[in-house]
Amino acid sequence: MDKIKRGALFLPGILLMGILVLYPIIKTFYLSLLNYKLTRPNQTKFIGLENYIKVIQSQDFMNALINTLYILVIVTVVVLIISIAIGMLLNINSSMSSFLTACAIIPWALPPLVNGIIWRFMFHPTYGLINKLLLNFGLIETPVFWLTDRWQLLMIVSFVIAWRVIPFCAIIVLERLQAIPFDLYEAAQVDGANRWYQMTDITLPFIAPAIKVVLLQALLAGVMAFDEIIALAGYRFETQSLLVYNYMNTFSYLDFGYGSAITYISMLLSGVFGYFYIRSINIENAVD
Repeated sequence: MDKIKRGALFLPGILLMGILVLYPIIKTFYLSLLNYKLTRPNQTKFIGLENYIKVIQSQDFMNALINTLYILVIVTVVVLIISIAIGMLLNINSSMSSFLTACAIIPWALPPLVNGIIWRFMFHPTYGLINKLLLNFGLIETPVFWLTDRWQLLMIVSFVIAWRVIPFCAIIVLERLQAIPFDLYEAAQVDGANRWYQMTDITLPFIAPAIKVVLLQALLAGVMAFDEIIALAGYRFETQSLLVYNYMNTFSYLDFGYGSAITYISMLLSGVFGYFYIRSINIENAVD
């Protein structure tokens, strides 16, 4: 009887998970097997895996996948390098450290859409701050149209996303740096170790867990790229990420069957990537 009572305590949570998680997953998979468009609800029919085949063969989907991977790589590299650098700078024992830490968190506190709109105005060819500064310093002769070229725009989107994520990641690195015992550095100096040795043999091993968290945050930010793309590029086909492409087909074209197939393929790709990421972390922990 006691076991039944203890099990009953978990029942509300299980029901809630089933309603909020399990049901949408099953429903989305079911919709992906249908030719289901809200514009023609009377023509709904079962078509099996045709939506999945259509997605894989779609050039627009491949462009969205390439764009997402492009953003993912740039965001990950930029966030990883700059977060570690800022974390180390903030770790310097200074009276300004607390003030700089508070200022650094401001970009992270901004909503992604607001973040994108701010940078869109900054990159405006006529009124934008970027062109104004470059013109004043004589680095360019005529205003640059930053948001017209596909790859240039995607790179700007990547840096804007990184700018939003870096403060939070830098704080994570800073917290880990502040936990390193100072005695280790003193002992290394007594042994004649130079700064490079202290960095590679003391600092980096200690902040390795923070680096893994930063890497995960950067990867999630790259995969979930949506608001900044909408703010900077709109719904242009050549600059769509997987999320934007999915949103357009599902909620603009109201093709719920095709959109559900895109969702499942995206989930599969993210799941495979996440599996290898977690597996690599477990292998490193086992070696340690």
